[in-house]
Amino acid sequence: MATPVLKARAVRQNTLWQRLSAQFSGNNFLVLITFALFIAIYVVGVLVYRSKNFGSLNSFFDMLNSNPGLIVIAAGMAMVMISGGIDISVGGQVAMYCMMFAFFMEKKGANAYTMILIVLLTGIVFGFVQGILVAYFRIQPFIVTLAGMFFARGMTAIISTQTIDITNRSFMRLATFKIKFPFGGYTNAGGVYQQPFIYLSVVLALVAVAVVYAIMTWTRFGRSVYAVGGSEQSALLMGLNVKRIKLGVYTFMGFLTAFGGFLFCLFSTGGAVEKAQGFEMQAIASSVIGGTLLTGGVGNILGSFIGVLVQTTITKFINFNGTLANGWSSIVLGAIMSFFIILQSVFAMVRAKRR
Repeated sequence: MATPVLKARAVRQNTLWQRLSAQFSGNNFLVLITFALFIAIYVVGVLVYRSKNFGSLNSFFDMLNSNPGLIVIAAGMAMVMISGGIDISVGGQVAMYCMMFAFFMEKKGANAYTMILIVLLTGIVFGFVQGILVAYFRIQPFIVTLAGMFFARGMTAIISTQTIDITNRSFMRLATFKIKFPFGGYTNAGGVYQQPFIYLSVVLALVAVAVVYAIMTWTRFGRSVYAVGGSEQSALLMGLNVKRIKLGVYTFMGFLTAFGGFLFCLFSTGGAVEKAQGFEMQAIASSVIGGTLLTGGVGNILGSFIGVLVQTTITKFINFNGTLANGWSSIVLGAIMSFFIILQSVFAMVRAKRR
């Protein structure tokens, strides 16, 4: 017969196990798998390409410096997918915003900071209109955002069909502002010391991801988004205004897309009709790899950031090889996405059985 002490110890152990299970299940479980995959790929790259400084701080920062826009938009995409929706207009919007910056600053002499405000407001309006169509007119998100993609691409060509490079001094100061690190550098074959740095755009991107994560994790709005994505009917029974929540999601996504477009433009410093081709697919892939379920209700904003790192590491791995075609990046990414989709299906079945 168990003594009271043994019973109390068993209860404590059971409670501890339940807490650990809660932490490493659901949203966090899929993110842990993504993080483990990133570490595995990165470690292999460090071991294979040690002589090419694959594992240097410079190399890691380069992955961030080349993707500030994608980091922000992938976080927003995860939020939309958690709500049970999708947004495939982001690539077209990014191209449109870059063209707006380039055309109005270079051809019309517009102030850089005024253009930033105009672009952000345009993004909010764009997201609001899409949200109205999805939430109140009950049109499928794929159809609404497909129309949004065509509209944005068309508007980009209407503004200008030419490639326009940005030379605006204020904008270029933002684009080239570096935060240098006094450690972690290396001396290249030419005897030149390579000092690690990140651009201001990366800092802004990471702040945006942190804000989205905080909203989705600790606010009533974030919890409501998870509830709507998990089951709209249950959300209605809980007294949630599903339409208003969806409208909020797409409006916020519009702002994040505009902000991500601004950061993308800081990196590319130019406008062109063909900018950001396939950008929406990269954002969706980052969210899926980061553990966001396509069916909604499950996902983690930090996972989308890790998904971006996975994609970028694969591309860097292929580039460092030097003998493989760039198409291998898409092939490997497709295989990884397939793995995570299968994993998500298994996870969904397990959740269904528990219910």
